[in-house]
Amino acid sequence: MRAEPLVAAIEAASEGLPAPRRLLLSPRGRRFRQAVAEELAREARILLVCGRYEGVDERVRHFVDDELSIGDYVLAGGETAALAVVEAVTRLLPGFIGNAGSLEEESFRGGLLEYPQYTRPEVFRELAVPAILLSGDHQAIARWRRKQRLRLTRQRRPDLLETERLAEEDRELLREIEREDG
Repeated sequence: MRAEPLVAAIEAASEGLPAPRRLLLSPRGRRFRQAVAEELAREARILLVCGRYEGVDERVRHFVDDELSIGDYVLAGGETAALAVVEAVTRLLPGFIGNAGSLEEESFRGGLLEYPQYTRPEVFRELAVPAILLSGDHQAIARWRRKQRLRLTRQRRPDLLETERLAEEDRELLREIEREDG
């Protein structure tokens, strides 16, 4: 994309106060992660700039504040990446999710995947909801959920555990998981 019309659009969209944080969606950018979504949700305004096919004129980079990449792959255009950023950020805004507490234990919060979710009925095609979840023992349920978050992260995204600073209780749960799962 040519610099002149794109920079003119960036400048026009940047008018007014507060000035937006201007972000170019690009494979060269820093990886968009949950922590970045949380950071952007604290901004008063953001402006997403996305290219098409071969990207944008290099000089456009002088008119943005940061570059973001949504993953290690190439898309035909940045629109899909922009939608991913919009979805991840807006759901963190106050009032967007009805129960703000539901954001506390979801995937990537605290560097772990989310625990398994279950609904009614208690048994579906011979698959039962774990008994602990029906016990009413809130402390035991919280421990089970934490253990499941650790187990799923260990099984499916061990890279997340390499960067996460775990509490001693979590390390003990991981040792327990290791003994159980081998």
